[in-house]
Amino acid sequence: MEPAELRNSVPPERAVPLHLYVGAVVVAGAAVGAAPLAGLPARLDDLPAAFWAMAALAVLVDARPFTPPGRWQSAAVCPSVCFTFAILLAWGLGPAVAVQAAAVVVTSLRLRHALWRAAFNIAQYALALAAARAVTRLAGPVPFTPVDGAFPVPRWTDVAVAVLAGLAWFVVTHLAVATALQLRFGGGAWRATSWAAELLSTGALLALSPILLAAAHTTPALIPLVLVPIYAVYRMARLSTEQDRAAAVDALTGLASRKALVAEATTQVDRHADRVAREAPDPHLALVLIDLDRFKHVNDALGHAVGDRLLVEVGHRLRRAVRPADLVARLGGDEFAILAPNLPDRAAARELADGIAAALTAPVNLDGLPVDVAGSIGVAVFPEHGADFATLLRHADVAMYDAKHAGGPVRVYSPESDRNSAQRLGLLADLRRALTPPLAEDPSAASADGPGELGMFYQPQVEVATGAVVGVEALLRWRHPRRGLVDPEELIRVAEQSAVMSVLTRRVIDEVVAQVAAWQAGGTPLRASLNVSVRDLHSGEIADQIVDRLARHGVPPQLLQLEITEGALMADPRRVLATISRLDRIGVAIALDDFGTGYSSLQHLRRLPLTEVKVDRSFVLGMARDPDDAAIVRSIIELARALGLRAVAEGVEDEATWRLLHAAGCHVAQGWFHARPMPPAQLVDWLARYRPPRLVAH
Repeated sequence: MEPAELRNSVPPERAVPLHLYVGAVVVAGAAVGAAPLAGLPARLDDLPAAFWAMAALAVLVDARPFTPPGRWQSAAVCPSVCFTFAILLAWGLGPAVAVQAAAVVVTSLRLRHALWRAAFNIAQYALALAAARAVTRLAGPVPFTPVDGAFPVPRWTDVAVAVLAGLAWFVVTHLAVATALQLRFGGGAWRATSWAAELLSTGALLALSPILLAAAHTTPALIPLVLVPIYAVYRMARLSTEQDRAAAVDALTGLASRKALVAEATTQVDRHADRVAREAPDPHLALVLIDLDRFKHVNDALGHAVGDRLLVEVGHRLRRAVRPADLVARLGGDEFAILAPNLPDRAAARELADGIAAALTAPVNLDGLPVDVAGSIGVAVFPEHGADFATLLRHADVAMYDAKHAGGPVRVYSPESDRNSAQRLGLLADLRRALTPPLAEDPSAASADGPGELGMFYQPQVEVATGAVVGVEALLRWRHPRRGLVDPEELIRVAEQSAVMSVLTRRVIDEVVAQVAAWQAGGTPLRASLNVSVRDLHSGEIADQIVDRLARHGVPPQLLQLEITEGALMADPRRVLATISRLDRIGVAIALDDFGTGYSSLQHLRRLPLTEVKVDRSFVLGMARDPDDAAIVRSIIELARALGLRAVAEGVEDEATWRLLHAAGCHVAQGWFHARPMPPAQLVDWLARYRPPRLVAH
């Protein structure tokens, strides 16, 4: 085993400990090899022809390995070990070390290894051969040693001793290299090596040595025939090593692969966790994910070949933008990752991400065409954002998509933006259980140990000109047994990410239509408005359900109104338009909610079968204090009146706002100035006590 993974240069931050270790191995190797080398036969012709044949073949196979010129030599196996181990068994430690040293020198010259690395390899093999020789001496008479120039016939005990000696050789060799790799790269480099493949290939070469000596017992002419099985072993080891390297390297960009990233990140997380456990100063470990923006457009417009060239250039830029110790990987497609260990703090992780974003801003020139290479970047830091690599990866992915949706380019993970956090997943499970029983009329009656109670509250909508109650907005409320009243926006965000949303919508429609029918039967017909999600509008099932429920309860379609947001329209205008057009034909009114916060409001007003627009509360709340908000509200009301639509103002909380809306000609208002949302029973009591505001009465 030759430490081919070691570079000829040593990084400054690891130079002293690695050089000290290499020096120690060289000194130890020289010490154990000096005496045996001094004991070599005074006359070289005292060594038999079998020795010279093995020595020549050992140098030959390493001088010109079984790989084409220019290809790297497999790190998993050096063919010379078969011959030098046989020489060790037959002629002792001195000749074996001498031949192995010659083979290493020739190989190092061919592959242009640094001097320190050649010395390390020679010392490494000397120590391994010395350990193997010590095992053979413990067995008493050394087996396989020629007597009067003739090889003895091996016994079962001799074979067992040879196996134990080979095991000692393997352990010492790999222990030396593993320690060097640990000092050079850290823990992850050695972990990526295939121990099984090396044990099999090196073990095969060592096992051939006694067979080689048995053949030499007959005639030295049989020795060259061992090149055939050696070649087979070498090819097997080379193919195995190539597969390991291919799995660790992205074929297109030459960056590390996902597999290599996982192996290195797992090791780095373990190292940082160990520091935390020992309460040692812990540099931060950051995982940075990069997803290129609009890369699909490049592939579609210029072809996949140009897209591949763009990915290669991005890989070059990422390498230049990070530190030498950082690992740059391509996860697949247009997604990249950077593992940055030993950062001083979280701010350094953000600075690293900002530097990456800056490196991607300049256009890439492809065949004279400048192509923009912006990217969305997410950052997660150990241990704040995860105690294992899988959690870090998921949180970095959450931050990356948060950057993409927010316009980026860089976002550090925040639990508030994680729609799949453990807390939200638990909330979703509780919501699913809460949907099992019927919706409660009053969420305040929630059980302390149950999933909580879902219920509908209703907020009155008052005609500005007369003060009459003309309708209500149905609002979903959930009182959780542990968290109390769940924020309605959080409730919808949790539900919209799963199939629970469609179940929730069906239950709400059932409840609202049944309640409208009850009010109608009691002599108080009220129009009820309810909100629907994007997921609901993408399916035509909601229209079928509304038609069925209206017919079942005998409720006129005019008493039901659906509120949709501009975000729902933007998601898939064609399918949404088809659904709301069908509802309009049924007679169900459609309101455009949160008007003024979208991007194509005027186009929607012109194309959609709307009945009213609802002025977003963010404008209404400030119109009594901010002239700009007041001007926006007046403009929306005038536009709605010009198009024959009702204008409904949300968030009316004081008399001053009510007066301004009255002066602007707003049709309907709702807010705490009139009443807060309330359960159905309380609404009936409130209607009995309600008196129009004094502004209208006088």
